[in-house]
Amino acid sequence: MKPKLTAMIEDYDSSAPLAEASTIPSAWYTDERIFKLEKETIFSHSWQFAARIDQLNKPGNYVTSEIAGEPIVVIRGSDNKLRAFFNVCRHHAAAVMTEREGHASQMRCPYHGWTYSLEGELKGTPDFAGVCHFDRGENGLMPVEMAAWEKWVLVKLEGGQVRLLNESGGGLDEFLGIDLIDQFQKLNLGDLNWVERRRYTLNCNWKVFVDNYLDGGYHVPHLHKGLDSVLNHSQYTIENGEHFCLQSSPMAHGDDDDVNAVRTGKRALYYWLYPNFMMNWYEGMLDTNLVRPLAVDRTEVIFDFYFADLSRAALERNLASIEVSDRIQQEDLDICESVQRGLQSRAYKAGRLSVRREAGEHLFHRLLHADLRAGLTP
Repeated sequence: MKPKLTAMIEDYDSSAPLAEASTIPSAWYTDERIFKLEKETIFSHSWQFAARIDQLNKPGNYVTSEIAGEPIVVIRGSDNKLRAFFNVCRHHAAAVMTEREGHASQMRCPYHGWTYSLEGELKGTPDFAGVCHFDRGENGLMPVEMAAWEKWVLVKLEGGQVRLLNESGGGLDEFLGIDLIDQFQKLNLGDLNWVERRRYTLNCNWKVFVDNYLDGGYHVPHLHKGLDSVLNHSQYTIENGEHFCLQSSPMAHGDDDDVNAVRTGKRALYYWLYPNFMMNWYEGMLDTNLVRPLAVDRTEVIFDFYFADLSRAALERNLASIEVSDRIQQEDLDICESVQRGLQSRAYKAGRLSVRREAGEHLFHRLLHADLRAGLTP
């Protein structure tokens, strides 16, 4: 007999200090009920990456995505303002915009031809004469809370409570916190340019990938020999904020020529923003990782690569950097799938955490517990 959902969640002690803490129970990675509750709580109430700003640099440019099972479209209006909407036609619920990204002078549903302005207003309803008590003004696309930060557009579903933010960002600033915002301003990300996107599908729960990222470099010497050769593992640091973790390491000169050539500078910075967005900064480059839950045991990770130097002379180095990242990701893919298999074993229920290395993972698990527990409260 399966344990009750409430009992499963309360099986984790979020009050335990790091020195006494264990991981979340293995059932959290394998039970469909937990996965469903995560979509309803964690992914509906947190700020989620929806698009890059560079994809939306002209009026009419749009990007579609799916967040917590909800279809979303972000678009730059004819007034040059960014907006986000549920990508759901108000007639019979078909997706209005069907490409991943593109340009449009209006948003037109392919099902029955209902047409919306770039600002989400319902403009055209073919063959709809004679319909009584229908207010076109009340049937525009439903807006989604959104805000822009640095190079990204983030949205928040709020569990279906729709509220359109003003342009200043409002609640996103509060979620990020002044400390994190200040840290990113000093990184001068405006000097970086997007170059390439890669997608990876892993046969594991999304939290396995996040755990792996947040283990404070614990696995790096054992799994990523090349990366380990350019990081000073003994001086690796972990700093937790309210909703983020920064892992940082001084750079060293290692014996892997491929990694040495593309991982340079004084320090590497690895940021994680709750629950599923990572930003990895080296001098002159950045890559971001968006972790998308597809099923309880299936995850997509989307990598975007940015570089400061786009000259012809830098092209080979930039491509080599992406290939180094791909090699590291393949190593992580294999170990994450191994962990997922082990989580289903009767031999494992939970594990202890390293005080030196796994403070970020401890923060992640406590935030998860708080959100899931709140989701069970009427």
